[in-house]
Amino acid sequence: MRIDIITCLPRLLESPFADSIMKRAIQKGLVEVHIHDLRDYATDKHRTTDDYAFGGGAGMVMLIEPIDRCISLLKSQRAYDEVIYMSPDGELFTQSLANQLSLTKNLIILCGHYKGVDERVREHLITREISIGNYVISGGELAAAVVSDAIIRLIPGVLSDETSALTDSFQDNLIAPPVYTRPANYKGWTVPEVLLSGHQAKIEQWRHEKSLERTKMRRPEIGGE
Repeated sequence: MRIDIITCLPRLLESPFADSIMKRAIQKGLVEVHIHDLRDYATDKHRTTDDYAFGGGAGMVMLIEPIDRCISLLKSQRAYDEVIYMSPDGELFTQSLANQLSLTKNLIILCGHYKGVDERVREHLITREISIGNYVISGGELAAAVVSDAIIRLIPGVLSDETSALTDSFQDNLIAPPVYTRPANYKGWTVPEVLLSGHQAKIEQWRHEKSLERTKMRRPEIGGE
């Protein structure tokens, strides 16, 4: 898989891909992540990527021309499954959508900033708009990192135990059950006996029941069984 991220603040994206699972996935050659500085596609000496909005109002708007130049260059080099714009009013990012996008080959992710992008970008250059939640953050860079992380960890071979991703919260519309590790008794706080029983069928039943219970209590809107 290849992910191309377009941003006017590339340094914001250095850290998320420089450690842990994302770093290992890149080192293994399982994914390529390329960060493109939008200012490299500006046409003036000041490398301008934003301007005032027609009609007035507070805030700057990202220019269409550098975005078009960058996306057009990338698309001339390979076919892309999706050109995604990170936007607070896009479709809500879910585990199901992460699963779907993990099966693609090439993705472009455009990070919004300021008051957003010229609407013509959304009308003519973008194939999908995604939001990571019903709130606003300073730019799309952190959101792009979140989406990339959720996608990349699902690629076969990225996690040392590939079944781990299959048991994550939300994979089956359920929140993950409680987990425990050693010691079994800490300050009188004990691990449920069933987890120490070695009876795998009973353990799985307990986990399923706890997942249902937690989902109903904490996130009833996602469903469950």
